[in-house]
Amino acid sequence: MKLTPVLYVDAIEPSLPFWTALGFTTRISVLEGERLGFVSLVRDDLEVMYQTRVNLGHDIPVLAELSLGPQALYIELEDLDAVDLSTVETIVPRREASYGAREIWVREPGGHIVGLAQRM
Repeated sequence: MKLTPVLYVDAIEPSLPFWTALGFTTRISVLEGERLGFVSLVRDDLEVMYQTRVNLGHDIPVLAELSLGPQALYIELEDLDAVDLSTVETIVPRREASYGAREIWVREPGGHIVGLAQRM
């Protein structure tokens, strides 16, 4: 079994530097005109997909009619300090959570919330 989040955005390109800073690379990319309409990003066994709302309207119109707002992801890393987050908005500053993790919550350029954590 595999679980892959699909994040819907107006434009994919602004989000790519965030994911490459986390070590993700592009596995699949589909153009929608001159811009990306869909992309699959992978790192090890992890995958996250992005699709533009315009591309979704062509691909699965019934989903495009729904209000698919920002999503939240939680990712555990080996070394939280090794990630450069200077270009993204911090939602929750670095903290030690009661469940044994050092974490920070940010908004990636597509508007989605990403919690990054390292087990203590």
